Amino acid sequence: MSRAAGWVPVTQHPVAPVPDRLFDDDREQRWRARFTAPWMSRPRWARDAPDRCAYVSNAGGTTEVYAWDRATDQHRRVTDRRNGTHLTALPPDGAAIYWFADTDGDELGHWVAEPFAGLPTGAAPEPVLPGVPDGYPAGLEIGRTTLAVGTSTDDGSTIWLRRGDGPARAIYTHPEDAGVGALSEDETLLAISHSEHGDSRHPAVRVVRVDDGALVAEKSDGPGRGLTPLAFVPRLGDSRLLLLHERRGREELLLWDPLTDTEQELDVDLPGELVADFYPDGGALLVAHTHAARTRLYRFELDTGGLRELSTAPGCVGSADVRPDGTVEYTCSSAAEPAAVRALHPDGTDRRLVAPPGEPAPGSVPVTDLWVDGPGGRVHALIARPPELDRPPAVFSLHGGPHAADEDRFSAMRAAWVDAGFVVVEVNYRGSTGYGSAWRDAIEGRPGLTELADVAAVQDHCIEAGLVDPDRCVVEGWSWGGYLALLAAGTQPKRWAAAIAGVPVADYPTAYADEMEQLRAFDRALFGGSPTERPEVYRLASPLTYVDQVDLPVLVLAGENDPRCPIRQIDNYLDALAARPDARYEVTRFDAGHGSLVVAETLKQAATEIDFAGRMLGLSSSTP
Repeated sequence: MSRAAGWVPVTQHPVAPVPDRLFDDDREQRWRARFTAPWMSRPRWARDAPDRCAYVSNAGGTTEVYAWDRATDQHRRVTDRRNGTHLTALPPDGAAIYWFADTDGDELGHWVAEPFAGLPTGAAPEPVLPGVPDGYPAGLEIGRTTLAVGTSTDDGSTIWLRRGDGPARAIYTHPEDAGVGALSEDETLLAISHSEHGDSRHPAVRVVRVDDGALVAEKSDGPGRGLTPLAFVPRLGDSRLLLLHERRGREELLLWDPLTDTEQELDVDLPGELVADFYPDGGALLVAHTHAARTRLYRFELDTGGLRELSTAPGCVGSADVRPDGTVEYTCSSAAEPAAVRALHPDGTDRRLVAPPGEPAPGSVPVTDLWVDGPGGRVHALIARPPELDRPPAVFSLHGGPHAADEDRFSAMRAAWVDAGFVVVEVNYRGSTGYGSAWRDAIEGRPGLTELADVAAVQDHCIEAGLVDPDRCVVEGWSWGGYLALLAAGTQPKRWAAAIAGVPVADYPTAYADEMEQLRAFDRALFGGSPTERPEVYRLASPLTYVDQVDLPVLVLAGENDPRCPIRQIDNYLDALAARPDARYEVTRFDAGHGSLVVAETLKQAATEIDFAGRMLGLSSSTP
């Protein structure tokens, strides 16, 4: 790989302290309990053996893969790795569990499999595709006789296919980003999402024959309009493929038959954006509808176009799928209530399906909506306020991605900031998803500074409305949000009392050189080319460019094995800060990748952030 192996920082930097306690009252137990409380993902089941399920949970102190046999109600921890495991899948017969094996969170690895019931003593899981080189994951489809695996390396994208017990063969290779999309029910067709046209942000779709990899059909909506394959109709002899399209400026649904090259746009009359999957009989869609930071579920009838909302529990829906008997299983939470795994039965009964062992996480305060006129249109933000405080300090918490959004979901970190007496302002700046294609794509050619203009508009409104103390505003984020926090420290230094950047891009040209190829492709699409081709755009977007203008305290948290925001470019930024005699900054380095799956480490990071902000703002642990 191109990243510098064994990179050692030039300068020793001041290490941020980890406080023993944040609070001297009952808030201490409450905030810690939110991070340590066991949680679990929605269990995924084997298609032909739905009693066999897999999920991930932190119940053992690290996020790992678990098996659940519903017939016996037995749960078994599958993986036990120092830095955790979070990708898992099941074949249709449920005979095995697949999980992705990387090294210490670096995301480079391969899929392995072990028996659903567990490995014999002394045995190890077997590679799913022996002899295939390690790569970054780029999609996985497991059929009854066919396995399709996507990998990404510095050389580009490869899709590997195995039939039965035969050897794996590469059926697709290209220097640009691509991935496995969907496998047809009869396992004769494979949909591939690709960006051979050079724009991974707006992919095209290719369907090939599984037997020989030959082209069946190609579909593209042209520049600036992506197509994303979701699933083939789950019926033998039905070759229609469900796609996401954005022909009218938002993500909507389309059925396309690659054998006849005919299509049907599905008229789902809802605002916001959509994603969907099929009910097991193929006659209806389970539609997830996201609008104004909340997601709800609907059933859409393919033959009549009928649409009805499902009576799920209050809150924002996360993952969802339909069991063979028609039961919809889903996760749901809100800013005030932790996530739960629930089941909505065909008779309308809704119940808690399963819960990990231990006490649930304490709740928190709800969020309220704020809409602000910004330089590119109305900006949506979510506000969480501590009770009975007048003009409190604020943390403007900026989400990662940038193609993501803050939603009305439970967050232990948001709740901890509120316990510490901060108003939490989450801004769905331009670049966020859920507000249409134009909003998402508005950062192209000028990333970073565009988003910060929206953040500034929201901050100005909050100050004018008396919601926050203008002299005690902290900017904070992780990944893309951490990048924006560092960029804000250099380009908006008078706005902020402190900046906190977790796993950020700090030196963009160096980050491009060292990051995983999938992100290089994303950056080329976002910036209009590589740093060699667009040097000025990268220079203007790089926090390192403005390091001499940083006159506020900065905290940086960085993963040693991060393939997305690699450590060398962060050290370049820190060395530049260190060269300034008046620089005020602290650093936390952790032995993992783009974040940590270890509960104890996330507790340290949360405590370090809040303690840093409190010290920089002169707050005490007894502040309500």
